Amino acid sequence: MGQRLSGGWPCLDVPGRLLSQPPTPPPPVRRKLALLFAMLCVWLYMFLFSCAGSCAAAPGLLMLGSGSRAAHAPPALATIPNGTPPRLPFRALPATALASGKEIAEGASSQEEQSPETPDSPSPISSFFSGSGSKQLPQAIIIGVKKGGTRALLEFLRVHPDVRAVGAEPHFFDRSYDKGLAWYRDLMPRTLEGQITMEKTPSYFVTREAPARISAMSKDTKLIVVVRDPVTRAISDYTQTLSKRPDIPTFESLTFKNRSTGLIDTSWSAIQIGIYAKHLEHWLRHFPVGQMLFVSGERLISDPAGELGRVQDFLGLKRIITDKHFYFNKTKGFPCLKKAEGSSKPHCLGKTKGRTHPEIDREVVQRLREFYRPFNLKFYQMTGHDFGWD
Repeated sequence: MGQRLSGGWPCLDVPGRLLSQPPTPPPPVRRKLALLFAMLCVWLYMFLFSCAGSCAAAPGLLMLGSGSRAAHAPPALATIPNGTPPRLPFRALPATALASGKEIAEGASSQEEQSPETPDSPSPISSFFSGSGSKQLPQAIIIGVKKGGTRALLEFLRVHPDVRAVGAEPHFFDRSYDKGLAWYRDLMPRTLEGQITMEKTPSYFVTREAPARISAMSKDTKLIVVVRDPVTRAISDYTQTLSKRPDIPTFESLTFKNRSTGLIDTSWSAIQIGIYAKHLEHWLRHFPVGQMLFVSGERLISDPAGELGRVQDFLGLKRIITDKHFYFNKTKGFPCLKKAEGSSKPHCLGKTKGRTHPEIDREVVQRLREFYRPFNLKFYQMTGHDFGWD
């Protein structure tokens, strides 16, 4: 019945004329797959575009260490006189064997400060975006305190897509100020519009020149101070030094000028750093207290999401870091990140964090608590926050 046209199309035999049969339309499944593929391409493009901030900002397993760190890492820093915390106006300790032990302890502690943990290799996406944006001077700085939880806070903050931070401690305002702001800016990671540049150097809080120098850079700089029970902080400080120099004197012998009289040696930096009220006085001469945020090192462990919420509000950021980002590591004794942007693995701070503290004589601990109590109460009044150390 049917006939074929010269072009090879089948025809229908209709009385009076021949009709060509139209080509078979593509199956509905094929059309849906094509549409799905197009949508996937659009989604992938939008994801990569939005990831320019978040993926480049979250280093290593947190995407630790952007690709620019190796190029801009400062050279080995020589010890200079103002690199150590300023001494309070107390009578100096005579040069004895005990004083030599303190100097060894201070040296070992300083050496570890200059050798922060090496960040992991950046992810491919982080590397892809590392050349985007421009370098800016920091709008926010974590200025202290040593052994208070500053590293944990910085690593938690770097999960936020709008935070870019230097991995290593620049030590610009205490050790390298003579190198100039151009050198300092070059250490910073690149940021996109709307992102915040940050750094952390805990020794700034106890450096007398730091407040004026930061104010000269920008009076609008936001300052974050992570504080911790000064007695626990001092023991943690000593523990860090002991891990480097096992031959240093005992904590008890370093704490006192004279054990029999109970006179505390405030020239030892492990003790001196914890006199927060005296150090804060220097900062309040250059910055209003409202421009400073005081983070509880204890709450950073017991309720990291709560403290991170306060920090994000202070920095004017959307609350993106929440409970879902953390889990508690019982072995280390502090919270870790479940995963960061661009990583499917959990991440805890390095082995230098969470060291077991040595047993300290209870009478020594009690004497230290009595020593710090009036300074703590004054610090509570100055900050408007009771940290509950007493």
